[in-house]
Amino acid sequence: MKFFSKKSAKKPNSVEEEEDDRPELPPHDPQQATAAAAEPAGSASPAKPPAKPSTSRSPSKKAAQRPESPSSREVKSSQPRPSRPFARHSTDPGSSRKKKIDPDTHPLNLPPEQRKRLSAAALSERDRNSMDVDKEPVNIAMPSSPPPQPQPPQHQSTQSSPQKPQHQKPVAPPHSNSFTVPVTNGQDASTNGVAAEDRVPTPPPHRSQPSSPVQTAAEEAEGYKAEGNKFFKNKDYSRAIEYYSKAINLQPNSATYLGNRAAAFMSANRFADALEDCRRAVAIDPQTKTLLRLARIYTSLGRPEEAIETFNQIRPPPSAKDMAPAKEMLHHVRAAQNAMNNGTAGMMISHPLDLAERLLGPGVAKPRKWQLMRGEAYLRMGDANSLGEAQAIGSHLMRNNNLDPEALVLRGRAFYAQGENDKAIQHFRKAISCDPDYKDAVKWLRTTRELEKTKEEGNLEYKAGRYQNAVEKYTAALQIDPSNRLTNAKIYGNRALCRTRVKEYEEAIADCDKAYSLDSSYLKALKTKANALGSLGKWEDSIRVWNELKEKDREDRTIDKEIRKAELELKKAQRKDYYKILGLEKSADETQVKKAYRKLAIIHHPDKNPGDENAEARFKDISEAYETLSDPQKRARYDSGDDLIDPSDMFGGGGGMHGGIDPDIIFNMMGQGGGFGGGGFGGGGFSFNTGGQRSRGGGFPPGGFHYG
Repeated sequence: MKFFSKKSAKKPNSVEEEEDDRPELPPHDPQQATAAAAEPAGSASPAKPPAKPSTSRSPSKKAAQRPESPSSREVKSSQPRPSRPFARHSTDPGSSRKKKIDPDTHPLNLPPEQRKRLSAAALSERDRNSMDVDKEPVNIAMPSSPPPQPQPPQHQSTQSSPQKPQHQKPVAPPHSNSFTVPVTNGQDASTNGVAAEDRVPTPPPHRSQPSSPVQTAAEEAEGYKAEGNKFFKNKDYSRAIEYYSKAINLQPNSATYLGNRAAAFMSANRFADALEDCRRAVAIDPQTKTLLRLARIYTSLGRPEEAIETFNQIRPPPSAKDMAPAKEMLHHVRAAQNAMNNGTAGMMISHPLDLAERLLGPGVAKPRKWQLMRGEAYLRMGDANSLGEAQAIGSHLMRNNNLDPEALVLRGRAFYAQGENDKAIQHFRKAISCDPDYKDAVKWLRTTRELEKTKEEGNLEYKAGRYQNAVEKYTAALQIDPSNRLTNAKIYGNRALCRTRVKEYEEAIADCDKAYSLDSSYLKALKTKANALGSLGKWEDSIRVWNELKEKDREDRTIDKEIRKAELELKKAQRKDYYKILGLEKSADETQVKKAYRKLAIIHHPDKNPGDENAEARFKDISEAYETLSDPQKRARYDSGDDLIDPSDMFGGGGGMHGGIDPDIIFNMMGQGGGFGGGGFGGGGFSFNTGGQRSRGGGFPPGGFHYG
């Protein structure tokens, strides 16, 4: 070890004074001196002048005195001196020196700059005092047997060698001037092979500020939890989740931290994440508080069965207030399921689902099972808007999983109900490819194909003019799927149109009513009904249906024209029916008219019916009918209704040009070769009475209005 001492203020005057500034050695022993002299040259340094002591007054900069050579030891040891310890302390009696080792001035406690400077000086001095090293390590202990007697060095040739001692203590190796840590070499580290009386005091430990204790993972996690609790209390749930997550990363099996983060997830409306944490917490430590939280999460996610099952695991059982939301939700869901299984109306399915959805957590998506049930409800409602909603639900489910067979069937059924059978068949086939054992997909694919085939066969029969065959095909198509409201409404309409062609007007009207009840937007059925009523001579009912159509579709300008024609037919029906008087069809020719007249005239002639007061009136009607129908021009005016036209009708009723002029009336009145000329109506004008004036042609074709 290297020691530092202060330089004496005055020059030493004696050996004693010189020895005060260097470490003392044990008393001189001739045998020990002889052994030291006999050591190899590498065991001690040759005699050199002492290094110049430092002039610094700091204790740390004391220049350490090198051990003297063996020759100088022998000279000094000849003078008697009292025996004393290796180093004198300031506490010894009569000692006026400061202790050589000061803990406050240990080199390791010096400032870095000063420590570096002293180390550099010590290294340079060690280089100057370097010596050869034996093959054996310097710190190895000497053997207990005496070493062989070496030859004395040349500078000690004048001295006589004493006899070899029997027992000799090993001499401590000279200390180096540099501060080094002793290295053990098979010996005790505390002694390092040095005798107890020659042992150098251990240097004081390095003085430094004690570092903060390192936190354990549990302590650090507890700190994160405390921070998370603060943010949770301030309703900053995202930051609370962040700190709870840090705690869980350090202690992943802590039910407390998982439960706290689950509560934060619930407050942030992230119930799916809360469910995962709460499940883990229950698996680790199924406490009552954690089970209650798990049941509430199940209820918020729309899983009331699992919520009730979790409540049943709690002992003592939870309160009725805690279980009420889950039980109410389960009741509504089961009501919707029963309504769907019993085939009731779609509203009976959707209403319980509306009540159940109110109990879901904020921002929670509707469960997939509930969405499929609502889609079924929309399909049963069957109107255009409901079918659009069902199709939207199927599309939403397919965005989450485009290979979901149930979603594919739901969307395909919506297309099927709307009459888009090609798209429906594509969806059903894809569902079967995803799940070949899915029976609903197979069922609806078969139904769609059969209905499409039968309906097309009816259309072909109608186009070919085989109306009765078409009626039979449409009747068979209606039996395939009675629940398909929109498609069946169109089939009923087609069958009604076929029945008007075979003059089954009553049946046609019934089909129109059925079609309109299935689809209130199917206005074509109302038009067919109005025409069928007119064909039956029920013009008042026909006009009522046409007015109803006008209210529903104000963009169709043809409805006004149909209303005017129906009103004209009503007027014609209210006058004398000459065809009915003669017992003829409107298609009867002139020969049939004469034959009928002659027969009836003989029967109802007043001379043939004496005493019958009504015989003359009947004969008069028969004669008037024959006069009108036997004259082609009068018959044409009668059939067209020109004789019933009121001049005010030309201007929309009510006089003036307010309502516009119906061009059909103008052309019917003008007839052939008529027209305006010479400042008025040309061609001799025309009359509106039923006298014998000639008609100018035009008007409706024979047989009245054609409702084909």
